[in-house]
Amino acid sequence: MEAQSKNISESLFKKHQHASETSSLVQYLKDSQIQLDLTQERTKSAWYRALRRVEWSWQGLDPIETESVLARIASSSNQCQHPIWLDTIAGYRPGNWSYEWTQQGMLHQNKATSLKGEAASHEWYIASLCFSIASYPHLNSDMLSLQAQILVNKAYSQVMEHSPYIIKKLKIPFDNKTIDANLHLPHTERPLPVVIVCAGVDTLQTDMWRIFHDYLAQHEIAMLTIDMPGIGTNTHWKLTEDSCRLHHAVLNDLRNIPWVDHFKVGLIGLRFGGNLMTRMAFLEPEKVHACVTLGAPIHGLLSTPDKFTNMPKMHIDAIASRLGRKSVDIASLAKQMSAWSLKSQGLLASRKTPVPILALGLEGDPVGCKEDNQSVARFSQGGKAMQLTSKSIHQGYEQALKIAVDWLNDALKE
Repeated sequence: MEAQSKNISESLFKKHQHASETSSLVQYLKDSQIQLDLTQERTKSAWYRALRRVEWSWQGLDPIETESVLARIASSSNQCQHPIWLDTIAGYRPGNWSYEWTQQGMLHQNKATSLKGEAASHEWYIASLCFSIASYPHLNSDMLSLQAQILVNKAYSQVMEHSPYIIKKLKIPFDNKTIDANLHLPHTERPLPVVIVCAGVDTLQTDMWRIFHDYLAQHEIAMLTIDMPGIGTNTHWKLTEDSCRLHHAVLNDLRNIPWVDHFKVGLIGLRFGGNLMTRMAFLEPEKVHACVTLGAPIHGLLSTPDKFTNMPKMHIDAIASRLGRKSVDIASLAKQMSAWSLKSQGLLASRKTPVPILALGLEGDPVGCKEDNQSVARFSQGGKAMQLTSKSIHQGYEQALKIAVDWLNDALKE
């Protein structure tokens, strides 16, 4: 099995030994490139990618393992395409971001094959997480990223196969295509309340496993995950101002899914996914029981061009990729982002949604600001804004999700 896994990996990446380097895929106009250089000079980051150490740790990856992979990338003798960034070695070879994280995923995949039951399921999940990080930030024109996503989906299928829980792969028709969704169920003895989970512009739906395994399943609540437009299995749809249209289609199709109670639906939105889920809570108040957002950009960041233009290149690349852009004028893109502001769309204006929304934020978060959370709570009947001040961001994640699931459990079990 170990040899077979290695062969699969080698066959996937064989044609991409000289693949373009991730940070060079999205092109910028001259003035925009000057702006990016100024941002880099100010932040002095040694990495193109935002290193989400705390989030990866919360998802289940050993921090020592993370540092080991990052050290291999940083110490590689192969030349970086951009000398200022350690993670810009082009081609599938030692030191390349996708290469090193794929190799790490293969270690867990090989270990999983000698295990059974939930122990095997856990190792397959860590393998899928490593493959997901290999693909990160999941730019649609990144060939190494796309190959890594094939490994993500293969590993996640094994997570499902060995788990004591039940996971159904759904194909929901929409716009002459199908939306791929994963439905996670504690059991199928009766239709269960369901929570639709959506994450940010640089996160795959397979990264959400712990929300189900550690939280929702304990309350006998199902979890349905969908990639947002422009990423993962939904790359054939671009992100538009009608940002939740795919999730909207899934919501309307719940009545055709026998394992869930479509009269008891909750929403969880993380980062940009919180913008989408809040929008759904306003547009479909009769079909949604409760909603929770965490660190969601609602208006502030989206309507303040200066804040947007000062974002690091990776974040702007990810947004441009979701929009289908290959050449970017940052000033123009910053103005366009105001179209995703829920205030600009008129949703946070006069009429409250009857859906109770819990808007959570972490202290000092530059993306989901306190004012945004308070605004969402004001325009939600029974809404509430909370700013978590945990000294440890890891504890902040744990605290936020416990509060979120308790909120949803109370609403869905009424």
